[in-house]
Amino acid sequence: MIQVARKGAVVTSVSLALCLAAAACSSSSSSSTPSSTTSTSASASSSAVSVTISITQLTRDFSAMSTLKPLASAGKGNVAAILPDTVTSARYTEFDAPYLTQALTAAGLTSSQFSVQNAQGSDATELSDAQAAITKGASVLIMDPLDSGVGAQIETYAAAHGVKVIDYDRLTLGGSRAYYVSFNNVLVGTKIGQGFTACAAAWHVTKPNVLVMKGDPTDNNATLFAQGYLGVLDPFFSSGKYVNVGEPAGTWTPTVAESEFQQAFTAHKNINSVLTPNDENAAPIITYLQRVGVKAKTFPVTGQDATLVGLQNILSGYQCGTVYKPIYIEAQAAVALAMFLRAGKTPPAALVNGSVTDTKTNTPVPSVLGTPEWVTTANMNSTVIADNFVKASQLCVGQYAADCKAAGISL
Repeated sequence: MIQVARKGAVVTSVSLALCLAAAACSSSSSSSTPSSTTSTSASASSSAVSVTISITQLTRDFSAMSTLKPLASAGKGNVAAILPDTVTSARYTEFDAPYLTQALTAAGLTSSQFSVQNAQGSDATELSDAQAAITKGASVLIMDPLDSGVGAQIETYAAAHGVKVIDYDRLTLGGSRAYYVSFNNVLVGTKIGQGFTACAAAWHVTKPNVLVMKGDPTDNNATLFAQGYLGVLDPFFSSGKYVNVGEPAGTWTPTVAESEFQQAFTAHKNINSVLTPNDENAAPIITYLQRVGVKAKTFPVTGQDATLVGLQNILSGYQCGTVYKPIYIEAQAAVALAMFLRAGKTPPAALVNGSVTDTKTNTPVPSVLGTPEWVTTANMNSTVIADNFVKASQLCVGQYAADCKAAGISL
């Protein structure tokens, strides 16, 4: 498990001495003026550009990225971003890839100076993509490892070639990355657990018999999520207020999650609630519950990622809520780190706001950690809709139109 520590947001700055004109630089070496005059002339022809950015500046309009352009001029090599798959969450294609592209472009890199790829769920592809990017001149990798095994391989290869790596969203246990960017994943789990308890009370489930589901056990984030929600639920189990009916092995594959649930539900007819760690796993379970006649607001189900189907299930009363992680913060944070590393500079403490411990090596990893939000019908309009994460025109269709109106969401 990763131990998370927060640091104060102290704004620091990195100054880059940039030459504003190539002619001025060459004149300082060829001029016949005395050395003191030459020094003055060189000083006058150069400008110290202060580059400062904090995590609080990473807003939905990406405006803070333009402050990184001096780093683009000073840096060397390319930035390569490698995402893991298209199955565990739709976020990687719908949001991470375009957000990373937008941030890299706004930070001053041209399309020939960066790449954004997806490993399509293959360890071999992720490794070969990383090796190919380094061969093509990448000096920084932004990498979301499918698992710590391939992540460590990539980071060993990168280190051997003088390339810096930023772990994106998942930490590579036993790795050698320079920085880690994610959300506070224990807090993600805590919010899922708190959302479950609030929902069970609101839906009048007096004795929750809970199936506690988990993500893929090879994913360190799944471990952290479980740490968070079990930290909330375990006291209820210990006191006898809730019953822990079981904890399946865990998966990020929705069809497998559905199968795990159906097996447990068939074996234990007393199950009246399920803690699910993301919307993708929750969706087929909810469809199954509807098929067997379970009514709305009677069987608590949780989620994460604020997917379209997850939000619609919340509106219709079949899902308690979902954890929303503003991915634009994560993408911009990763790009900001990459720009500093590409320029050979240390990122400011106002950006690097936390630390996590790689428990395999007991090594502290400087980190940028965003704050997740629990979304229900009460704040859906002011969070995911306001951020344009999901469009109201997509959400409020057909049977969900009346639910949107009741939640204060208008087209």
